[in-house]
Amino acid sequence: MSRLAIGKILTAQPFMIDNNFKRSVIIICDHHLDDGSVGFILNKRFNMKVNDLINDFPEIDSTVYFGGPVATDTIHYLHNVGDLLEESRKIIDGVWWGGNFEKLKFLIDNELIKPENIKFFVGYSGWSPGQMVEEVKSGSWVIGDGFANYVFKSSSDILWKETLEHKGSNYKIIGQMPESNMYN
Repeated sequence: MSRLAIGKILTAQPFMIDNNFKRSVIIICDHHLDDGSVGFILNKRFNMKVNDLINDFPEIDSTVYFGGPVATDTIHYLHNVGDLLEESRKIIDGVWWGGNFEKLKFLIDNELIKPENIKFFVGYSGWSPGQMVEEVKSGSWVIGDGFANYVFKSSSDILWKETLEHKGSNYKIIGQMPESNMYN
């Protein structure tokens, strides 16, 4: 089993029954054995733009994603401009989490951050201490390496399949499973 760590990707096994996480791909942004873990679902789009959710926010044509079922009254963001946005936390090469919100608005307003540079999330995915380790041991998740392309370039419609194919071997076959496994 790969080691759980910041920057790893969790891909839901095909028989995940929790609708919040069915066929989800999550990037882990915080992971501590004593404090728990935080991540964001990368492939569950909402049918709205960030400007629909935040008043007095600069105009940006950026889709919002369902980050997870925890604190769904909050907005979070991953971006690839960490050097420009103070207080950002580097997750992996090319992916930073958060940063100074006023500076974010300034950078968007001055077109230094464009839709391809940022991904917004409503809520987050959270695990209590030891919970994620147990879920991985029970077979709910496949651990993989995170890549900036998963966050900013991959289509959410195929990301689940793509992450499994990148694992190779039997995971490639799992990625081919249809979403509905009901037979007539």
